[in-house]
Amino acid sequence: MCGIVGLFLKDKSLEPKLGEMLTAMLITMTDRGPDSAGIAIYGGESKGRTKMTVQSDTPETAFDGLEAALSTAVGGPVAVEIKSTHAVLDIPAGTGAKARAALNDMGIRVMSRGDSLEIYKEVGLPKDVAAQFDISAMSGTHGIGHTRMATESAVTTMGAHPFNTGDDQCLVHNGSLSNHNSLRRKLRREGIHIETENDTEVGAAYLTWQMQNGATLGEALTSSLDDLDGFFTFVVGTKDGFGVVRDPIACKPAVMAETDQYVAFGSEYRAMVDLPGIENARVWEPEPATVYFWSHNNTPTATEKAA
Repeated sequence: MCGIVGLFLKDKSLEPKLGEMLTAMLITMTDRGPDSAGIAIYGGESKGRTKMTVQSDTPETAFDGLEAALSTAVGGPVAVEIKSTHAVLDIPAGTGAKARAALNDMGIRVMSRGDSLEIYKEVGLPKDVAAQFDISAMSGTHGIGHTRMATESAVTTMGAHPFNTGDDQCLVHNGSLSNHNSLRRKLRREGIHIETENDTEVGAAYLTWQMQNGATLGEALTSSLDDLDGFFTFVVGTKDGFGVVRDPIACKPAVMAETDQYVAFGSEYRAMVDLPGIENARVWEPEPATVYFWSHNNTPTATEKAA
């Protein structure tokens, strides 16, 4: 079943409360997916360096000496900030491949990479996962979250959403893709890194591949309507903003709300009832086969009807 939430802030005064608002939205969706949960936060940039969020089931030993080991592996200074089972790494720009290889040798999993993206996800109830990483204290410009009821793969940290397959790009998904195995093989041949058997990661990787080949987020989401078989609601985060698309049948629930301060997404309206000014928001159900996207660097709101 699963529950999705998303929040794109137009009003900078709300940025210190992004984590608090997203956490409340996600906890409200607990009964749609109590197996695992995750939140992607777009916060401060790493200022010419690369940010990676990593995870280990044994952080006490895995993160011991990590800063020195990675600094040697990438040939430059690395900073490590430990947050429970996760750690946020600040590494020299252009050393991501070396860092990933070294982390893989250490048995440490990469959750996300980019300039501003951080992803925190674990098995457990949303309230427990959010408390584990103190998500409510985090600030940022936008973010997305997911609470999962596993149907197509095991309940594991790596099977939880969001999935990150390109710099500062991540995706959460409610639904099921029927052609993910063949598409996974194709994307791997194209050099796209895919770690799990989860169909959602394939959806994220597909969008990464499209954008690496010159498509905008809107164009990539539109192409997904032709190339992805199954039923799905996607909420995609990028460095600049986020986008939403539902398949042509649109059997999975989705609600959006927009005010002068924010754009919000929820699998159900109740996820948004405590947002400021929601009583005055424009509230609607996103149409099938229609791409919606918002960006801080371009027009603040746009909608593209698929052909």
